[in-house]
Amino acid sequence: MTDRAMPQRVTSFDVAEKAGVSQSTVSRALAGSSAITEPTRAKVMQAAEALGYVVDERAARLRRGKTGTLAVVVIGRPEEAASDINPFYFSLLGSVCAAAAAQGYETLVSFQSEEAQFFGKYAERGQADGMIVIGTTVNEAAWEYFRDLSGGGRAVVFWSSPYEELDWVRSDNYEGGMLAARELISAGCRSIVHIGANDSPQQQFRERYEGYAKALAESGMKPVLLAVNPDLDRAEQGRDAVAKLIRSGQSFDGLFVACDAMALGTLEELNARNIAVPRDCSLVGFDGIRAGRHSNPPLTSIEPDFDVAGAMLVRTVLGEDRASERRVPVRILQRGSVKRG
Repeated sequence: MTDRAMPQRVTSFDVAEKAGVSQSTVSRALAGSSAITEPTRAKVMQAAEALGYVVDERAARLRRGKTGTLAVVVIGRPEEAASDINPFYFSLLGSVCAAAAAQGYETLVSFQSEEAQFFGKYAERGQADGMIVIGTTVNEAAWEYFRDLSGGGRAVVFWSSPYEELDWVRSDNYEGGMLAARELISAGCRSIVHIGANDSPQQQFRERYEGYAKALAESGMKPVLLAVNPDLDRAEQGRDAVAKLIRSGQSFDGLFVACDAMALGTLEELNARNIAVPRDCSLVGFDGIRAGRHSNPPLTSIEPDFDVAGAMLVRTVLGEDRASERRVPVRILQRGSVKRG
């Protein structure tokens, strides 16, 4: 067996020799410099094409003091495996990676949940030009760590931060809460309970409750909040909330649940107790996760525009979006868990 010779890499010096110009002229021509005449640029492009030369974008960025990479940190709950993270964040992660690629950036993704593994000094190591932090806000130690890293001129942006002073992007949660409540009201529900929280570090939950409460007040109804147990995982929070609601004797024919992962647990418990959805109770979640398409019945949900969310996070970390508030528009996904007239 003979060794196979590796193909020799074509360099800008090879292009310069073939085009009969200097290497610096090749670099400026391929970078689009206005100092290069069109005939010279055409000669360089023809030589590069003939040799199969491809510009090393990463090397070019490094020469300009840029890595061409954005770091994305996904925060999980302590002792939570990456595979157990709320599916919403995987959808958001995908939209961020796509938006970064559209801007010519690669992404470096890190899943972090334990205090011993927290790391965010990617710029200092020359690994990334900026950092986007997403994930659960119940991991207080993680958010304190990344909050402390957000100063000192670092380019850092957060999804739905528990700290208002940070540079954040989040869903239009208030509008989403109103949309959910109005959907249930339009379905004829008159005893609509919200399962969630309005005093947790997850400010989006409070905003969703406030939107729901506003819509109910406009229809002459009284909001009812059933707070979830923060020590349980999302699905178990939903199951536990239904059990508490039934024990309380509170009447209900509509439920707005603060997130889809919790809503799917709610739906499981309703089904287990032979409370037919949507015949006996209509149900709306929030996040638009894919698993909601396959529940029984499919889950009606409020969905943020993931494409807008990813683009907004990337533009913000690159310093291209300086708005004081960055709210991602939401829409309702009408599926089978709400009664139709």
